[in-house]
Amino acid sequence: MTLPNNSADGSSTSPSAKPKLLGRALFEKIGKPTKIVAPMVDQSELAWRILSRRYGATLAYTPMFHAKNFATSEKYRRDMWCDQDGCSRTDRPLVVQFCANDPDYLLEAAKLVQDKCDAVDLNLGCPQGIAKKGRYGSFLMEDWDLIHKLIRTLHENLDVPVTAKIRVFPEREKTLDYAKMVLDAGAQFLTVHGRLREQKGQQTGLADWDIIQYLRQNLPSDTVFFANGNILYPEDISRCMNKIHCDGVMSAEGNLYNPGVFNTEDAVDKDKTFPRVDKLLREYFEIVKSCEGSQASRIAMKSHFFKILRPFLPHHTDIRTNLASMNAKTSFDDWDEKVVKKVEQVVLEIFQQEDIDAKDVITTGETELWGGAYRQVPYWRCQPYFRPVNGVTGDKRVVESLKRSNDPDTADSQQDKKCKVDDVVASTS
Repeated sequence: MTLPNNSADGSSTSPSAKPKLLGRALFEKIGKPTKIVAPMVDQSELAWRILSRRYGATLAYTPMFHAKNFATSEKYRRDMWCDQDGCSRTDRPLVVQFCANDPDYLLEAAKLVQDKCDAVDLNLGCPQGIAKKGRYGSFLMEDWDLIHKLIRTLHENLDVPVTAKIRVFPEREKTLDYAKMVLDAGAQFLTVHGRLREQKGQQTGLADWDIIQYLRQNLPSDTVFFANGNILYPEDISRCMNKIHCDGVMSAEGNLYNPGVFNTEDAVDKDKTFPRVDKLLREYFEIVKSCEGSQASRIAMKSHFFKILRPFLPHHTDIRTNLASMNAKTSFDDWDEKVVKKVEQVVLEIFQQEDIDAKDVITTGETELWGGAYRQVPYWRCQPYFRPVNGVTGDKRVVESLKRSNDPDTADSQQDKKCKVDDVVASTS
């Protein structure tokens, strides 16, 4: 393996058509982003990126695109990408993410978007069954030669830089060697999701900030380095950056259930940090309507509605029934009349109550063993989701598991502690 052929000023001298900014120079050019919308399958599409930027996100990734399908299927491209994606006024800086196991298809796909983005990212973290079946994402973690070739092909032939997002191995040293290989191949940003490939769904577990910190401390100091995992509230972003000394923090599930998670500038304003579901829903709905050419935004709308309204719908099952009947072909008028306006009417009535000032209060709990504190948030406001397993929500499992792992009478070894912590669920990314 050879090192990337970079010039002293941070620009590439590769065979690509024109010099391109790399590494730290690229990071500075796009504004040194610290709050990043993660790439998510069918969830970080155009309308959601626009909304997230309004609430503080400073960089966004597209959903994970399948490189071969993007390169060969016009219908797939039309469903996933439109002229408004990568718009210089509303959708930058932007990184387009692909999953792939074939360098030629990856390059062909990337060339189709390179003039509408700031970088192209290789997904090396997807842990889902479809990734195992298709042999991409985290299921390439054992094939370092292929990963190196995929990244190097883009690095040497694309007009924009290549970046990568990885998961970790159980062994720190192996993970460090893995990260070094990815950087050696030509990746200009490295995003580390501090979970194992096996940590997904109900087995998600708490992301390991310690191993992310270890990588940050042992990789070259000029590496542009993003951390991913365990972001529930805005203050978790600064807590993560202070511990790991990373350049930015990426959020997936935390952002999906509450875009206000990125509002670090005015965190005391509950309307920005924990937006009212009626206000956020209307704002997002109007954005989708404005993204006329984005089929992906229209398809994703129902899923986003359910996530925005997650704490609200159990209290208003009639609206949940209406929402369940919607689909991508339902007219915007029906969406408005049967869901959006009904939510607005319910929340309006809530805020007309005489004691609303006493009810519309967000309380902060004590600092927990994991370093942050949980919030009690009224159901008419967006808030984190704690996935239940066997009837016990993730926030309660985090606390109880960490208590056990710190009790010498219940944990015989460091490995026991690690196993117990791996049983808990915080946010997924």
